[in-house]
Amino acid sequence: MDEPAPQTTPSPAADHDLSAIVVPLLKGVLYLEDNPALWNSLLGLQARVRDYVAVLGLELALDEAEGYAFLRARPEEESEEAKLPRLVTRRQLAFPVSLLLALLRKKLAEFDAGGGETRLILSRDEVVELIRVFLPAGSNEIRLIDQVEAHLNKIIELGFVRRLRGQERMFEVRRILKAFVDAQWLAEFDRRLTEYQGQLEPRGETNDG
Repeated sequence: MDEPAPQTTPSPAADHDLSAIVVPLLKGVLYLEDNPALWNSLLGLQARVRDYVAVLGLELALDEAEGYAFLRARPEEESEEAKLPRLVTRRQLAFPVSLLLALLRKKLAEFDAGGGETRLILSRDEVVELIRVFLPAGSNEIRLIDQVEAHLNKIIELGFVRRLRGQERMFEVRRILKAFVDAQWLAEFDRRLTEYQGQLEPRGETNDG
């Protein structure tokens, strides 16, 4: 008489591995370069991760070529009863931060079109020059630099840019920015920048005191 086939149950170790992947994803973006071991675990358990986060109303966005992954809300269901509480919040960005993100995304597109290096590195002064052309002539230089630093800090917090270690005034534009500002958006970039400039100019005309 044949012995019954052993029943298979999820391994506690496997469940632990799944939690070790999902928890960091719920906190933010997972990068290959930051944690290769965790990235490889994600690739191996990708199907299970997708099934798990789907229950939470989320979907996994993963780009193996660029080396990043993050969770985003699934398109909302038409039925109100089917909606789940939102775990991934939509952040309303301040206007100058949105402008700087747009400029960095365009810079990244130009950088990729040129070929060569894979990492876009910019100095703080280069970032200042990106945004200067959209401000009235004669803008206060010190104030402008302070504002750009504040905007960069916010963008660093969002995960789109990071400071180079030991080089406080050098920044790497992270490629995940491509996932949030897509090609269709870039196609309308000139029109959007005209609108941005129209909003910025009145601000530059106000008196400090």
